[in-house]
Amino acid sequence: MSDTLREKEKRKLLMRVRRIRGQLDAVERRLEEDASCSSVLQQAAACRGALDGFIAEVIEDHILENFVDRTSKRDDTRVQAAEELVEIVHSYFK
Repeated sequence: MSDTLREKEKRKLLMRVRRIRGQLDAVERRLEEDASCSSVLQQAAACRGALDGFIAEVIEDHILENFVDRTSKRDDTRVQAAEELVEIVHSYFK
């Protein structure tokens, strides 16, 4: 993976982490405000979804960086297997 691509992925992941932090702050505010359980749970579920998305992205980046030769053609069986694995990971974390 080129340094430019790596930096782009890093920035994307950092933005996700910042959004997750904001969502966690919202959970904390709800608790401090004595909000209803359903409101707290709804915000917590949003955090969980955001964290699952983050985890899926990190796994995808790892697979593509370490198991796929970027110069390989898309019809290479290893590339296809890696793409299939990425799809499975994303479906698991949805």
